[in-house]
Amino acid sequence: MKPKTRAKHMNIVFWTSTAVITLLVLWGTVNPAGLSRWADTAYSFTTDAFGWFYLLSVLAIVLFCFGLAVSKYGRIKLGRDDEKPKYSYFAWIGMLFSTGFGAGLVFWGIAEPMSHFANTPSGMEGFSAEAGRQAMQYSFFNWGVHQWSVFTIVGLALAYFQFRKREGRMISDTLNPVIGKSGKKPLRNAINILAVIATVLGVATSVGMGILQINGGLNYVFDVPQNTLFLLIITGGLLLLYLTSALTGLDKGIKILSTLNLSLAIGLILVVLFLGPTQFILEALALGIGDYIQNFFGMSLGLSPYDGNTWSKGWTVGYWAWVLAWSPFVGTFIARISKGRTIREFVFGVLIVPPFIAVVWIAVFGGTALYMDLFQETNIAGAVQNDVTSALFATFDNFPVSTVLSVTFILLIVTFLVTSADSATFVLGMMTTNGDPNPSNLVKVIWGVLMSAIVAVLIISSGLQGLQTASLVAALPFTVILLLMGVSLFKTIRADEAVPVEAEKMAETAEEGLQENIEVYKAAPRKKKVTYPGAVRGHQ
Repeated sequence: MKPKTRAKHMNIVFWTSTAVITLLVLWGTVNPAGLSRWADTAYSFTTDAFGWFYLLSVLAIVLFCFGLAVSKYGRIKLGRDDEKPKYSYFAWIGMLFSTGFGAGLVFWGIAEPMSHFANTPSGMEGFSAEAGRQAMQYSFFNWGVHQWSVFTIVGLALAYFQFRKREGRMISDTLNPVIGKSGKKPLRNAINILAVIATVLGVATSVGMGILQINGGLNYVFDVPQNTLFLLIITGGLLLLYLTSALTGLDKGIKILSTLNLSLAIGLILVVLFLGPTQFILEALALGIGDYIQNFFGMSLGLSPYDGNTWSKGWTVGYWAWVLAWSPFVGTFIARISKGRTIREFVFGVLIVPPFIAVVWIAVFGGTALYMDLFQETNIAGAVQNDVTSALFATFDNFPVSTVLSVTFILLIVTFLVTSADSATFVLGMMTTNGDPNPSNLVKVIWGVLMSAIVAVLIISSGLQGLQTASLVAALPFTVILLLMGVSLFKTIRADEAVPVEAEKMAETAEEGLQENIEVYKAAPRKKKVTYPGAVRGHQ
């Protein structure tokens, strides 16, 4: 048994992906300036040359997911027709929210609208009422359905092939209708290795931003220094926390933390909504949703080749690249917890509910900051321009219970990061052990340590820009894989509708039953043979 266990973990996907990440860590440790220069060059080249490709691809994925949900195929279950979901709706949404957003939404919930308020997407005058309206519109867009469509298509494809078709759990398995069910092992390994590397760099982006914000918050509230030493201390502390959570298993650590995250987030939304400018927030929410829907397609393809405006490349393209790199991890995790739900329930649950929570979050926190700058002559936008990590805490400075709110938010960021990193170690373990649904603790620990190492190196070598660049570059080849996953999924669903899966499973069950009866018959003790005249008498 020992050789099998060793082979199960030590495959080419595991060794190649760990080697690549280790080399990146060593590069950043030995030559951080070189890594920083590479990050700047790669970021500029990728956004300039492929920004249009990211925007078109993500819009196509949005339309595909919605089209599939409202079609006749929406009623199909991700599993057997009689299968029920394992997790309650609230727990399911909590895990979606915590894993998909991580600390990113907390980081940008105020920082993004205030950044757009100062430097508008259209180039209009900043710090005006119209600039505030546009800031809210584009913040809603960047955190809306486009982000979650990417997670949806990966999770849906994995769940369908895993639970409906009873096939493998690897990213490459979802491409069987395109590349064939057997052979092409080098291609399959390359796809899975790319998914692992994209996941590590995507998670590193979110975790790194959260660490920067924790340090910024501690500095703002408790005057803790913002320097490399404290960033490394925070990174090490988070490593211990999320490894502890990871070793408790999916149904304990992640589920409990996710429910806590969602409850805490809803509680903080309600507190700030009623302590802040309630009427302004609700009106900004309604208007922002209207602007979002009205300008949906224009923003989806919002490039500026005629006037040279680079706003979209700096914001939307960067976001799409981030979530494309993040998608193998989130999609794999969402698939793992969504068995028994229909395609329609899955799509609307993943594509509508978390983005709506995000829009409400931005309206409450970003709307409060906009109101204060517009009508109370604060300078939160200036604080954001000076230090983006201070946005949240500069806003709370104007509340009567500022310290309590700030400390609570630091706690929320920590639990978000622990949940995301915990989920990531679990998913990376699955992805590097041939889809094992319960990867060993050793594999999870290895990935947990490597994730923390790459986060630390990227923060030290090039800060936020390096984190964003890492995900941007990793996302480019994976975007092609996502588009192929959509083609593969649709092709398979259409074929299955022609020959219903349940009929196939009944035939398989009947065949298995027949085989079992044959085996039982062969194994049964034999009675004395009957002899006939002229025959040789046999032995009993």
